[in-house]
Amino acid sequence: MITIKRKYSEKQTTGEGRIGDFVFKTLELPWKDNNRKVSCIPEGTYNCVKRYSSKYKDHIHILDVPGRDMILIHNANYVSQLMGCIAVGDAHVDINKDGLVDTTNSVATLKKIMAMLPDKFKITIYGM
Repeated sequence: MITIKRKYSEKQTTGEGRIGDFVFKTLELPWKDNNRKVSCIPEGTYNCVKRYSSKYKDHIHILDVPGRDMILIHNANYVSQLMGCIAVGDAHVDINKDGLVDTTNSVATLKKIMAMLPDKFKITIYGM
């Protein structure tokens, strides 16, 4: 089970994820009424499965998001790399000095997360 506690802002959504005692940071698009490719997904509890694709390699697919499809948890550093998905990392830092928070060590963080989880599990996302 993953839990993500979000903090919303106008240009992005940051969060803290947990799997047991393991804590990581998340990065998402801002809330824009669940509109495709420009908004984070609604708060709630969702089923997830581990998945592989040539584009994202190992990643997580969040299933049955109302009005959305192909919502993933994958590695990314910048909110500009996201189209509704969730990026993970070990810290929030403004890497490129554009005034927005980014995630660091995303590939390594996702690898740790993938190793900790079964093939099918749940995620709960809620606001602060």
